[in-house]
Amino acid sequence: MKVEDIKKVLILGGGTMGQQTALICAIHGYDVVMYDISMEILEKGFERLKKNSIRLVKSGQCTQEAAESAIKRIMLTEKAEIAADNIDFVIESVPEDPALKGQIFGMFHKLCKPEAIFTTNTSTLLPSMFAKAVGRPEKFCAFHFHDISMTKIVDVMPHPETSPETVQTVKEFAYKIGQIPIMLHTENNGYVFNNMLMAYMEAALTLAARKIASIEDIDRAWMGILHTPLGPFGTMDSIGVDIVWKVTDFWAQKRQDKKALANAAFLKEYVEQGRLGIKTGKGFYDYPNPSYAEKNFLEPAN
Repeated sequence: MKVEDIKKVLILGGGTMGQQTALICAIHGYDVVMYDISMEILEKGFERLKKNSIRLVKSGQCTQEAAESAIKRIMLTEKAEIAADNIDFVIESVPEDPALKGQIFGMFHKLCKPEAIFTTNTSTLLPSMFAKAVGRPEKFCAFHFHDISMTKIVDVMPHPETSPETVQTVKEFAYKIGQIPIMLHTENNGYVFNNMLMAYMEAALTLAARKIASIEDIDRAWMGILHTPLGPFGTMDSIGVDIVWKVTDFWAQKRQDKKALANAAFLKEYVEQGRLGIKTGKGFYDYPNPSYAEKNFLEPAN
């Protein structure tokens, strides 16, 4: 499939990244279908998507007219047969479980037309881990988005069986939706930026899990020296503590890494308490007014 043949995009998953990718595709003129297992999930996600469109307008990233038109181009459905109808390009954003991803892709492989390109928005898994389950490995690669309100960077990462034509089409599609593709030549856990981010979060988690310093002081050290608005734990709250835990636990179990297992256990305590970050109003900090955003967070004590 050539990039000019892409007219209709399917987003698998109505969570944070599903909402963002749906919105950016619709803003750039594509018809978009969002699929998830229930309309309740989709409708809640759609409300957040509309709020995100308002933020993009306020920040000057798109016009009010473009945002309103984009909303009208997005359809929600919990029925796979309807979701797959005449789809040209698929972007998957379901939980970080290779078996689950493979299962969902396998279902849509049977429903979508043969020429449709499938992509995964996985943050840290490798596409080769579930490429065979996808059913069309040569038309499959990773297409990873970051927060669209903060950056236009996307990662394009093939696996060994991805065809050059697929890679080229995904690259050109990234440009079509106003993104800057970072092209990986070899599979790599965490792509480029996330690979560095994972090391940053791992270091912070190890310091906290070993009780070397408090969460607040670990963030203060980072923010105070590098003059950043967030430290590692504020960053994890923005990503989602549950997502960080799932990724940390997956690789910890796979590698039987004692340090990573301890970090996963530390994160699991927060997850079990429902402290998942900004999206639940509580994580390592309480929202909407986290202490790291207060003026005195980096001020000397009186």
